[in-house]
Amino acid sequence: MLFVLGGNGTHAGANAIHNECHKRKLKVSVVCVPKTIDNDILLMDKTFGFDTAVEEAQRAINSAYIEARSAYHGIGLVKLMGRSSGFIAMHASLSSGQIDVCLIPEVPFNLDGPYGILQYLAHLIKTKGSAVVCVAEGAGQELLEKSDATDASGNAVLSDIGVYIQQQIKRYFKDICIPADVKYIDPTYMIRACRANASDAILCTVLGQNAVHGAFAGFSGITVGICNTHYVYLPIPEVISSPRMVDPNSRMWHRCLTSTGQPDFH
Repeated sequence: MLFVLGGNGTHAGANAIHNECHKRKLKVSVVCVPKTIDNDILLMDKTFGFDTAVEEAQRAINSAYIEARSAYHGIGLVKLMGRSSGFIAMHASLSSGQIDVCLIPEVPFNLDGPYGILQYLAHLIKTKGSAVVCVAEGAGQELLEKSDATDASGNAVLSDIGVYIQQQIKRYFKDICIPADVKYIDPTYMIRACRANASDAILCTVLGQNAVHGAFAGFSGITVGICNTHYVYLPIPEVISSPRMVDPNSRMWHRCLTSTGQPDFH
């Protein structure tokens, strides 16, 4: 029995091992447990690590909020994880209630122009005196110089949208002669490395037990997960065909927009 923990890339690797074992007629059971804080696996309500990541992201957002409120014309900027899916940024923004602008990979945006983020931030500074922005790491990549570099797993190396937005905010406010104090927070490894909270610990325990039960029952090439509140077994190829993403027309994204009060930046 081989148990494999990880996200989409890990699942693809496990599926390749399963197919090779099947081809060689080896009696090996390959079962996956989805573990990704990005919550980006198809057909699953949530994956192990997501709850903890959102909870920990609150600390970073709260720090940015306090910094922004404590400074004259303070702007707090927080970069959260989410290569192709903005679930962490969306849920953290919605739950904190302190975010004025939430940016995710699924929704394009402009920085400059009459409907751009920079002009909206100037409006917030004039009306509120401060602003807090949350951006997912995969958001706005089309605004940055593309590189064809890939990491060890074959994923495209992302340009740093957080630093880019920080620089653009400073440039914009300098150009319009309004002082702005930009505080940038990147809590990536604080969030990745913290201990699982209670709900994630229970979820992981149940998924692990279900994985063992599935292997003992003779299944292979499957993954365990929660689908529509039920614990289920799913074929690996079904869940790795593409990453799960935030639907920009979903109620949850519209709830997030209502919570932040942000306009359409496109």
